[in-house]
Amino acid sequence: MNDFIDLPPEADPFIAKKWNKLLRRARLFTFIPFIEIVFVAGSMAMGTAGKDSDFDVIVGVRTGRIFTVRAFCVLFFGLLGWRRRNYSHYVRDKFCFSHFIAPEKYSLSGPYNEYWKKLYLSLVPIYGNSKQIQKFYDANAGWTGCRRHSALACPAMAVDAESRIKDWIPVFAGMTKNPITKIKEKILSGKLGNFLEKCLKNIQIKKIEKSLKTVKQYKPRNIFNDSELEFHPDTKRAEEFYFKP
Repeated sequence: MNDFIDLPPEADPFIAKKWNKLLRRARLFTFIPFIEIVFVAGSMAMGTAGKDSDFDVIVGVRTGRIFTVRAFCVLFFGLLGWRRRNYSHYVRDKFCFSHFIAPEKYSLSGPYNEYWKKLYLSLVPIYGNSKQIQKFYDANAGWTGCRRHSALACPAMAVDAESRIKDWIPVFAGMTKNPITKIKEKILSGKLGNFLEKCLKNIQIKKIEKSLKTVKQYKPRNIFNDSELEFHPDTKRAEEFYFKP
């Protein structure tokens, strides 16, 4: 997989450098079983990232393996120092795993507003096959009004001109599962995988519930079940950013 090829003169070199780092580190996803798709979200997708910005991602998983995927993501990215730890002040170039979804939850749960619409219209797929990626876009088309990456398919609905998003931000980085990962999935697809998922679920639910009790919450979007894990306890900053008086 290449990073950026033939960057146009107007491409912001700072954003390009951040994207190259994100894509190099994101190759780790190819070694994690049961991941179906990965989207980059937030400032990196919108082209507005700053020096200290993290890498927000939405991870699509196979049904029945959401806690297994989260555990592997936390473990692998954590060991390399690439995972944003809960409420840490140092987040530069670290992956923020705040949203995992199974296919039955590809469509974002309401209520919807302009913030979530802009966020979803700017998502950039970096991992997965085109069929599964399209399934995600179709699932959200009812409220976004778009069935593909907005920078190409729905320019009128894309991020406003004040952002620095450019056409060279990748539509798809081309990462897919490697053979070793497929073997892991085969091993963990039966009873052993079901047992592991159940154990990991019990452990994680307890930690999640304990963690949420210690954090400030404002119009939270906290969901943790077998089909979706979403952790946005405080949406005030996002609300203020998009709804300035």
